[in-house]
Amino acid sequence: MMPSRFWFILLFLSSLSVHAKVTTEVKYENYIYDDLVETVLLTQNSEVYNPFAMMRLGETQALKLNFDKLQADNEFYQYTFVHCNANWKPSNLQKTEYLEGNTMGEFKKFTFSSNTFQQYVNYELVFPETDMKPIRSGNYLLKVFRNFDENDLILTRRFIVVEEQTEVSGNVKPASHPKDRFYKQEVDFEVDYENYPIQNPFNDVNAVILQNNSWNNAIYGLKPLFVNNNKLVFNYEDENLFEGTNEFRYFDIRTLRFFSNNVLEKFTDTLINVVLKADMVKSHLTYVQFIDYNGKRVIQNTDGTVVTSNGDYAEVHFSLKTGNKMNMGDVYVYGELSDWRINPKYKMTYVEATKSYYLKVKLKQSYYNYHYVVYDSTSKKTYYDFTEGNHFETENDYTILIYHTDLFYGYDRLIGFKTTNTANIRE
Repeated sequence: MMPSRFWFILLFLSSLSVHAKVTTEVKYENYIYDDLVETVLLTQNSEVYNPFAMMRLGETQALKLNFDKLQADNEFYQYTFVHCNANWKPSNLQKTEYLEGNTMGEFKKFTFSSNTFQQYVNYELVFPETDMKPIRSGNYLLKVFRNFDENDLILTRRFIVVEEQTEVSGNVKPASHPKDRFYKQEVDFEVDYENYPIQNPFNDVNAVILQNNSWNNAIYGLKPLFVNNNKLVFNYEDENLFEGTNEFRYFDIRTLRFFSNNVLEKFTDTLINVVLKADMVKSHLTYVQFIDYNGKRVIQNTDGTVVTSNGDYAEVHFSLKTGNKMNMGDVYVYGELSDWRINPKYKMTYVEATKSYYLKVKLKQSYYNYHYVVYDSTSKKTYYDFTEGNHFETENDYTILIYHTDLFYGYDRLIGFKTTNTANIRE
């Protein structure tokens, strides 16, 4: 009979060989590769919740990653950073050129859920750490993986590192073209580069604009329209337009013990089920102003004491009454809860008996904003026209990013950053 130690070594080597075969194609976007991972949050590490993952080069400002793995036992994860160009493709820099210290780090903090129907382990990472930090500005992809194998991916998240060499000023207004006047918003801005040398701004500078922190519908590759006294002017009429969309719908499940906003019914099987009030199509309605959270969520619970480990999961039931099945594409629930992606997990099913679209999805206790959108898989276009409608008055957040191609080092520096809002658009 073979010694028990031999069997242990054989089993260990066998497990390594299995994991060595795991190869996952990297998606340079916010993406979850493990079906048991839920509620991924990459935010600024501050008391004020800010889900836009941005840090300033050389400052102590940190980011915090939080996610749950829906299983009872913990695992050991590692992470690294990949430097990318302005279009989110890997740059030509080597890791030692954009990272100081180590090129790989480990997760050290995890917490087991308590007093919840759904068992899970919450993982937390605050970075940059003292022995591993970015030393170049630009776009970065955070890769989380297991077994020290970068091909065995758990999730990826985008974040940016800014060196503010320029001053960006901008405003949002209704579209200049009459045909778009009541449906779209125009983002005009200028970049003052008086104290930063740019030899060829028309070739070496480009801008990216985000609406409500979403990379999904971002406008990429905007070039200056003209240069005036060390100012780059981006005052377009077509290239810088966003659909106005509508104010976000919302529901509140920060408590699962009591009824709350937009909740119709609650019942329990293996998990607590939350049936939301049926939604109606709003595309034919006039604009109504009300305060929303611009698609974001607040992971919070009022039933427990520790947000990360006492918050439970619930099966949330969405329904959208449409009367007929839409022939323009599939209907999805959309917002920060779906990673601002057309996520298959949030695809709705048309139910002929009720003339409505239906979705059941597992979500953690939180206050949620969301939209319904129609996605055409052939043209890969997302439409609000048939579900929410588009209005120039809608309150939205915008983020402007200015990139400069550094020809000497061969990478895209992020030299300007500006956030603005449509708060004054109705004046």
